[in-house]
Amino acid sequence: MQYQPKTIRLRDGSQALFRQPTPQDAAGMVQYMKTCYAQTPFLLHSPEDFQMTEEREAAFLEKVLQSEYDLMIVCEIDGEIAGNCQLSFHNKPKTRHRADVAIALIQKYWGRGIGTAMFEEMIRLAKERGIEQLELEVMEGNDRAIRLYEKFGFERFGVRPNAIHLKDGTRLRELLMVKVL
Repeated sequence: MQYQPKTIRLRDGSQALFRQPTPQDAAGMVQYMKTCYAQTPFLLHSPEDFQMTEEREAAFLEKVLQSEYDLMIVCEIDGEIAGNCQLSFHNKPKTRHRADVAIALIQKYWGRGIGTAMFEEMIRLAKERGIEQLELEVMEGNDRAIRLYEKFGFERFGVRPNAIHLKDGTRLRELLMVKVL
């Protein structure tokens, strides 16, 4: 799925560029992911188990660019990848009305309206594609993310117990959320 780059104005008045990442962004994406994984326990990887190479990331980005069922958007500020979001469209006839969403931001960019702008963009694109329902999973305790999702009308519909095992032995539930468009 193709996406036209878009410049947005953030809460602090600065500008950000939303665009699709390309294989040439592999090094920047790997660094971005390493930073995100080091800053929060609420992502599926931890810095120790993240093993993505630039070559594998470039291949992954090319695959996403060519896919009719996936769309990734990065937020770039002053040449740095500040965040990304992804829409994954279901492709089976009985579930084509659904899509999964995911989002992550580097901590220094929190609170500037990027997450809000990304969700507005994902919802707009999903509606344009005829999607009727957006779905996501979030770890319990990720209150900042949960507030963002609820702001956009996502509702909890289920819980996956003991879904996440942290390295300190903590077990977290995964909350399942849905938004009907």
